[in-house]
Amino acid sequence: MATLTTFVGLAILVVLTNLATGTNIIVGAPNGGWDLTTNLQTWASSQKFSVGDNLIFQYSAVQHNVLEVTKAAYDSCTASNPLQSHTGGNTDIPLSSPGKRYFICGIPGHCQAGMKLGVNTVTSSAPPSPTPSIVPQSKAPSKSHSKSPSSKVSPSKSPSVAPTKSPSSFLSPAGSATPPSPSSANGGGLQVKVALGFAFGMMILLAI
Repeated sequence: MATLTTFVGLAILVVLTNLATGTNIIVGAPNGGWDLTTNLQTWASSQKFSVGDNLIFQYSAVQHNVLEVTKAAYDSCTASNPLQSHTGGNTDIPLSSPGKRYFICGIPGHCQAGMKLGVNTVTSSAPPSPTPSIVPQSKAPSKSHSKSPSSKVSPSKSPSVAPTKSPSSFLSPAGSATPPSPSSANGGGLQVKVALGFAFGMMILLAI
């Protein structure tokens, strides 16, 4: 905050200094003046008008005057409604703000004959403040982003396991039947013998 206040104070001081030490610009000088013989437009194009300058009109008080007018009145040389009217032979116009201003001589026919002046006042450029030099800081060495060998994992495939089939999954060739075990064959013959014996006994009983 203190730095900002100091900067604003210096800026105001520069503006006030420029206003106090402005240049006195005599219209038409050094080879002419506010009269009918000076090419005032050519003279104005060779001048620089800054805020704080003083525009001084020197002329014959019985032959000329100075009227400040609008842009429209300047273009048409209309002296009936001036913004400011000055007489006396020595008129001092302070250029206190930037912008365009227009002046004519109000004596009939004089403006049409070339006694008109337009000035463009610009802001005075203050000297540039010294810029503090900035020493470039050395950059820290960049870290290399090298990956450790352990970070790279090679895609290893798990050993493939061959599907094992149970003994029951292996079938005998098509069309061949598994031969019956001896125990199952003996059991079947015994059942047949028992049945035949039972039937034979029933027949004997019925015959009796």
